[in-house]
Amino acid sequence: MIEKKPKYTKQSVNRKILESRILRSAEIVFASKGFSGASMERIAEISKISKQNLIYYFPNKDLLYRKVLEEILDIWIEKLSFLENHGDTPEEVIRNYVREKMQISRLYPNGSKVFAHEIISGAPVLKDYLISHLKPQFDRDVALVNLWINKGLIEKTDPEHLFFTIWAATQTYADFSTQIEVLLGKSDLTEPDFERAEKAVTDFVVRALGAHNKK
Repeated sequence: MIEKKPKYTKQSVNRKILESRILRSAEIVFASKGFSGASMERIAEISKISKQNLIYYFPNKDLLYRKVLEEILDIWIEKLSFLENHGDTPEEVIRNYVREKMQISRLYPNGSKVFAHEIISGAPVLKDYLISHLKPQFDRDVALVNLWINKGLIEKTDPEHLFFTIWAATQTYADFSTQIEVLLGKSDLTEPDFERAEKAVTDFVVRALGAHNKK
């Protein structure tokens, strides 16, 4: 039996495009103003639509804020899921993992900032979603690193804190981009800057785990 592919109408495609534009605009406002300082009027203005049209897609600010948070976490999970399928050796897996994580920081800097604000505040909106969506994947990835250790493929390390370290090292290029721009003498971080950061972070982690010597 041939599985039918879902049909996408012009209307549904246009809706997706507009929703994406609204979410990117909401990220900008929530990242710069926080939840309490953000307004639907400002989000509509940046989206270049009327407030009435915005409310048609997202009836209130609470719903829009939750959607922004869930989307950035879903992107994170989608890009970094099934870590074991991203390479044949620990070094390849680690390099791919850091590359994907750095890409998220480069492509979704405002979403990352909104996520950081939410976590710093104790995750009042996102905590249940973290438990149901992120925690299972995290446990699988930790199990994989423990497997590498038991097989002698990497040096003994604390798997949980290995991931915390990688996250901190990659997300800082989004969450604290202004600080990095000042210290590097940049007005903005460009793709080559992220490539340089990716190499530095990856080489550090690979050397610390001794993964470059293990097959």
